[in-house]
Amino acid sequence: MTAAAVPSALPLAGYVVIELGHSVAAPFAGQILADLGAEVIKIEKPAGDDARHWGPPFVDGASATFQALNRNKRSLVLDLRDKASFERLSTLIHERADVVLQNMRPGQVESLGLDAATLRARKPALVYCNLGAFGSVGPLAERPGYDPLMQAFSGIMSVVGEPGGDPVRVGPSIVDMGSGMWAALGIVSLLMRRRETGEGGVVDVSLFETAVTWMTMYSAQYLADGRLPGKNGSGQTGIVPYRAYRTADGDLVVAAGNNELFRRLCKVLGHPQWSEDARFSSNPVRVANAAALYALLEECFATRSSAEWTALLDAAGIPCAPVQDVAGMLAHPQTQALGIVQPVPGSSIPLIGLPMRLDGERPQPRGASPALGEMNQNMNP
Repeated sequence: MTAAAVPSALPLAGYVVIELGHSVAAPFAGQILADLGAEVIKIEKPAGDDARHWGPPFVDGASATFQALNRNKRSLVLDLRDKASFERLSTLIHERADVVLQNMRPGQVESLGLDAATLRARKPALVYCNLGAFGSVGPLAERPGYDPLMQAFSGIMSVVGEPGGDPVRVGPSIVDMGSGMWAALGIVSLLMRRRETGEGGVVDVSLFETAVTWMTMYSAQYLADGRLPGKNGSGQTGIVPYRAYRTADGDLVVAAGNNELFRRLCKVLGHPQWSEDARFSSNPVRVANAAALYALLEECFATRSSAEWTALLDAAGIPCAPVQDVAGMLAHPQTQALGIVQPVPGSSIPLIGLPMRLDGERPQPRGASPALGEMNQNMNP
């Protein structure tokens, strides 16, 4: 389905992006750019992006996952090893493209003649983004990579889950989607520079570098004292009390991250003396005595419902939040008020929009994810 005309007020209106992307990372970057107004042309192999088939569930002819990552785009099917198809893409890039975004397997764009050096030699104003696995240099530069591999290799899995438990992957594809965000930021940065210089440039982003960046605080803690951070369940290394508790009817996260909040928490729980206990009087000693403190807190929280505790904690100004499932999050009045769950023209389901507003307005979807090859019907895109 072809997206509607782009409102001129959107900051990237008029820019054309060629997405040689598949799966999650590059498509998410492309969707960000499309939501901000760019015309994004998604180049797909004849079988389509693999993500089209990642289901069930399926909706509107493709997986729900694909639909969530590819709105506001056009689809052009090309066999890039076919000479005529390659020439068509080469002409499209030379005549129309401001940006090429790719996350193909290492070495593929070079073998096809679609790498940054080749394309920018012909068109110096082009902004080219490589979204790779392990980065462009180093002993693993030629290896492919995927989100769970990077969560493992970067150390993320070593700090996720319950103490002593098996390795656990963070459910959302934080490495893929995070890499897409960095790619979009790099692309926009070079487009801004190009307005002053006329020259494009090359953005290099990788899944591994994104995953390493998510470990920023854990790495600093290890470098500071030489102790490996471990798993803390719902808690946080270096801050106590700061985790979830089982209530009478669910789970509630409470973040009493400083002495004043801890004092108020003890008062709400009916044990003001705990804040004066030598074991709990400051954050460093609370961290050292976390097991003893959490045992006391768990016993208290089990006596009331999450709603009752939330009302009491809110009244005392103590940050807290119930652990919601997806249905609860989508239905919550706060989510509804923000309007981040947006109806999409041509889509049977609403989708999560950009987590930003520009001049008070969230960019509105112009069209659903494209049908495979919808652009092929127009031989002169």
